[in-house]
Amino acid sequence: MSSESDTVRVWLVERGYNNRDLVILKYATADGERLFRRELAAQAIDLDTVTAAKDVSPDNLESVDEAELKERYENEATRMIKEHDPDDTI
Repeated sequence: MSSESDTVRVWLVERGYNNRDLVILKYATADGERLFRRELAAQAIDLDTVTAAKDVSPDNLESVDEAELKERYENEATRMIKEHDPDDTI
């Protein structure tokens, strides 16, 4: 069983949709270096609460290689940290 120390806090930095009627949520670490991507069916979005932050396994994170994206994700994560508690519904 994993403990809380085995997780990394990530903050919602982007929400989008694709042509398969999926909602794509992107959560990034506060420094914008790593990203957690989650896809949900649009009709199921009400059933699954979207929060300002999530605690995820480091194994579920991918690196952000583009400098502009890192900066954008860092700025948005910083804004979310200042304006929201992790459990706030977004």
